[in-house]
Amino acid sequence: MDDIVKQALAKWPNVPDCYGWLGLDARGDWYMRDDAVQAAGDFAKSKGSKLQHEKLIEFIGRNYDADANGQWFFQNGPQRVYIELEVTPWVWRLQPDGTLLSHTQREAHYRSSWLDDTGWLYLETDLGFGLMHSMDMLQAVQKIESEEWLPNNIAKIDLQTSFGFCLSPHQGHTSKNAKP
Repeated sequence: MDDIVKQALAKWPNVPDCYGWLGLDARGDWYMRDDAVQAAGDFAKSKGSKLQHEKLIEFIGRNYDADANGQWFFQNGPQRVYIELEVTPWVWRLQPDGTLLSHTQREAHYRSSWLDDTGWLYLETDLGFGLMHSMDMLQAVQKIESEEWLPNNIAKIDLQTSFGFCLSPHQGHTSKNAKP
């Protein structure tokens, strides 16, 4: 977490959390979701505006974390902005040298792989559980064929429970959504 974020938390400890305003899609892209987008449906149906500003994306990535309930958030100064996830909290990119990078540019180390009932490939790493980016499937298949990765089977419906993450943290939240 950035030092400036830690300082803001100390200075303003009681800023309300924000729900529904930021989403992460299956390709590791961030989306801003205003009132109209949220009213149009959940994140899978109504994504919003894709973030393009490189420094903002890097800031979100450095301050991206999960709470004890598996709800992922971006700590935006003193405000915790909970993330709507399309599929998983991490999206993995396989580099030409075999290194795994997350959508936040963090290096990860492979632990296990999983195939769901629709054929999507997931990796469990030292950072957590995530989806293999579709652009890197050729390299991923090579790792499977060489038996470096031996995928386990899992039903897509069981991913959240099995790996302890929440797709939509605002569900079940009883107070009014705060705005960023």
